[in-house]
Amino acid sequence: MKRREFIQSAVGGALLAQVAAGQKTSFTTFPKGFRWGTATASYQIEGAVNADGRGASIWDTFVRQKGKIKNGDTGDVACDHYRRWASDVALMKRLNVNSYRFSIAWPRVIPDGRGALNQKGLDFYDRLTDALLKKGIEPFATLYHWDLPQKLQDEGGWTNRATVDAFAVYADVVTRRLGDRVKNWMTQNEPLVTVFLGHVLGTHAPGVRDLGASIRVSHHLNLSHGRGVQAVRANVKNGQVGIVNVAMQVEPASDKAEDVAAAKRQDGALIRWFNDPIFKGEYPSDVRESYEKLFRRQGLIPIEAGDMQAISAPTDFLGVNYYTRQLIGAGLEPPAGTRTLPPAGPVTAMDWEIYPPGLYEVLKRLHRDYGPKAIYVTENGAAFPDTLTPAGQVIDPQRQSYLREHFLAAHRALAEGVPLKGYFVWSLFDNFEWAEGYAKRFGLVYVDYPTQRRIVKQSGAWFAEVAKRNGLQ
Repeated sequence: MKRREFIQSAVGGALLAQVAAGQKTSFTTFPKGFRWGTATASYQIEGAVNADGRGASIWDTFVRQKGKIKNGDTGDVACDHYRRWASDVALMKRLNVNSYRFSIAWPRVIPDGRGALNQKGLDFYDRLTDALLKKGIEPFATLYHWDLPQKLQDEGGWTNRATVDAFAVYADVVTRRLGDRVKNWMTQNEPLVTVFLGHVLGTHAPGVRDLGASIRVSHHLNLSHGRGVQAVRANVKNGQVGIVNVAMQVEPASDKAEDVAAAKRQDGALIRWFNDPIFKGEYPSDVRESYEKLFRRQGLIPIEAGDMQAISAPTDFLGVNYYTRQLIGAGLEPPAGTRTLPPAGPVTAMDWEIYPPGLYEVLKRLHRDYGPKAIYVTENGAAFPDTLTPAGQVIDPQRQSYLREHFLAAHRALAEGVPLKGYFVWSLFDNFEWAEGYAKRFGLVYVDYPTQRRIVKQSGAWFAEVAKRNGLQ
């Protein structure tokens, strides 16, 4: 099937069915200049882990620990984007995206985390940036998406305040090199995940299980955000900078007082702990007190003079990564002493509940409680068990429906005053999905890993029309 016919079948099929049934159709339009994009992360797509002077990251180490990654998969090749970047940018253009969120691999730029620069690594992001701009695609760069140089981890990683200083140097180097062309910067991606999956549960790199250490890690990640903001302000004329945080809808499992209290604790640990310092210049007192009570001592957070001022420096936007909600009851699960109930509705291949109203709720809540100047949905998407048809197509109506309902939820929030400026679908490609390896597929584009062939899914063709028309039926 030719590309035009594929798009028409993907987009027009449901509409024609409505017309044939005599149903009225409507069109939901987003504001002029709205950003439609896709998102990726360096370790998940680049591959080439030993190419051109790149240093080892904590994920290169973690994937080689037996039993950590499904099927023993690694990011050694991933989507081979480091070599295929030019054709990948051309593919983005076919999808009609006007923006692309990618992350820069710290060990590709400064292999040991500090010290000598790797010019070939910087050259790669130069080429990528120029190619995006040439195609009319605005680059949105994330400074840190979890691939810490292993040399820094050997010195304590994010538990060590010196890592913050190393990050400040790295951020300065990258923003100096790319800041004349890249105007949109994200300092950290989901500090919550680095903290809890990386340092409490141990299911992500570096695989630590130490709640006390995780509290130090959270503060150092927040402080590194502040240092990243400083770098953008110093080096990027007319630059825009923000952080990307998890935006999970947390709801009590019932109206019982103990469940309501548990949901508040969970929300405090997952949402307020990571947003209050950025927007209010302080950690939430109830969460802080609960940690101090748990460890029977004060001073758990290694705050030094000037830290909170740096962390709460004004930003230009908040990045929101929304996938699902949690139903919470009283219990003993870390970090908040709660119990997570099974999903109440249909789920994705990740067993995450499909709950579009939650996106509306979190956008409204973040706008109300924190008042960011602008908000971007920096990640939203779904994994489903995609397969190739004999004709070489990927027919994925579940993903198309998932995205459609979330787009409409976002539009509802926008119509009610939320300053939503853009939406980045996770993800451009199927890729290395962390502990799940290659077992889960989130992409708008199917990747046949043995051949690295890219195949636009039905949902990708539909999304291309949404982006082109700046709206949807």
